[in-house]
Amino acid sequence: MSTLLIVAPAVNSRLRHWLSDEDDARRAAQDRLRICVERFERAGFTVERRVGDRDPVQAIGDSLALVDADAVVVATPPSERPFPLEYARDCFALPIVHVVIEPEVLHAAA
Repeated sequence: MSTLLIVAPAVNSRLRHWLSDEDDARRAAQDRLRICVERFERAGFTVERRVGDRDPVQAIGDSLALVDADAVVVATPPSERPFPLEYARDCFALPIVHVVIEPEVLHAAA
């Protein structure tokens, strides 16, 4: 059976990262992860889940070291920086999908 890995990077500001103030970022990542997992499981996927590093590519790599997956979904908040999707696909040679979870979706699901 195929396994889908859903990764939610704990996106944080550089200052908060360096101050080791990651509680809010990890909480927001958990919320994004919960929403994605619920939707993919309802669609019949076997899912593994991980909150990861604030760098999405690093988060994927760290997660794949722990989980044998056939495909990856990366759930991020909206960002002005583009997600390096093609780079991630080249690094890991797996199907990778980027999903942006809007803040309105988080609030509606709460």
